[in-house]
Amino acid sequence: MSTVPTTRDWADVLAEHATREQTARRLIGQLRACEVAALAFCRLLERWARGEADPCTPGKRQAALRRAADRAETALAGLERPLGRYLLELEPEMAEGRSWYGEPGAGELREWDDVLQRAGVRVSATRVAQAYLELAVLVRALEGLADTTQVGSTIDSGSLWAGLFDLRENLLSQAVDDLRALAA
Repeated sequence: MSTVPTTRDWADVLAEHATREQTARRLIGQLRACEVAALAFCRLLERWARGEADPCTPGKRQAALRRAADRAETALAGLERPLGRYLLELEPEMAEGRSWYGEPGAGELREWDDVLQRAGVRVSATRVAQAYLELAVLVRALEGLADTTQVGSTIDSGSLWAGLFDLRENLLSQAVDDLRALAA
């Protein structure tokens, strides 16, 4: 009899460490919404950077960026309560441990002035760069958590708490502000 290896992802880690199943479900659902919205926002910009003029007019591209920013802002704004609740319930004796996600890579640090100009989109390139970086770091963090479980490494509750706390403190408030400004 052969067995098919199961693939674990970041949601499995959060569910395993949760005190209450309902808290984990809420956080996982909201983080999935954040991940989907973050990927959509970043991929839209990356298509423009490759020269793909989709949507076909500057006005439609402007609207597409606003919609993507609005979706990402809404998802991130909805993360504060479930993440705060999860952290409160998880709170380990020692909130220290090894990091399960890395710093931004060179591909995430980019100037968007030329790309936005070619696309005919009039928004703050600085806000776009900050929002892109913040969303890319969020996606990278979730991938890092999943990768850690894929290689068979375990994550203790202290490391999980510290990483999630760091994400909340360093990314969420600034990212929400940047995305809100882009969506306006």
